Amino acid sequence: MEARLVQAPISLVFSQVDVSSELFEREYHQLSESEDNAINQWLKLAKARGETSETDTVLLKLIVELHNKIDALEAFLKNEEPERVSLSTQAEIDSIGFEHFNLADALLEIGKDYYGRIEMPVHPKRDVGVFFQAQSETLAKITRIHDRDEKEWNAYMTARERVLIRESKENR
Repeated sequence: MEARLVQAPISLVFSQVDVSSELFEREYHQLSESEDNAINQWLKLAKARGETSETDTVLLKLIVELHNKIDALEAFLKNEEPERVSLSTQAEIDSIGFEHFNLADALLEIGKDYYGRIEMPVHPKRDVGVFFQAQSETLAKITRIHDRDEKEWNAYMTARERVLIRESKENR
């Protein structure tokens, strides 16, 4: 089966899954929980209690994101960096599909399993942990991604596809 891919420039850092798979698992789960900080937990509780029903949701999300940016700036000023697993290979993804992505360079070993962090170019910018398997030296099939991250990945892929369709119509 041929994977349907669309052009999408994204950065990736990855390593082959081996003896340090426990570290990869821990980071994979931490990355999905990174949005569960105090302000986001408060917002979820407020929504559950119905306290935000008369609030502009877009404005509320922007204020929460501004709060998160201030937290990130404070951490930067204090030289606090999130602890991340050291991954061996830096790569550029040149195209993506719903379950696949293709690297710009041949860096994979066919049939091997990998763990990586993808820097999602969406708002808010964040890293997404993924496990994937090499289908060729450049093509990878995503084997594990968190539900929320998968929805974001699919939405980004669809948006990229729309942009490319629009550009091709304009160039006719």
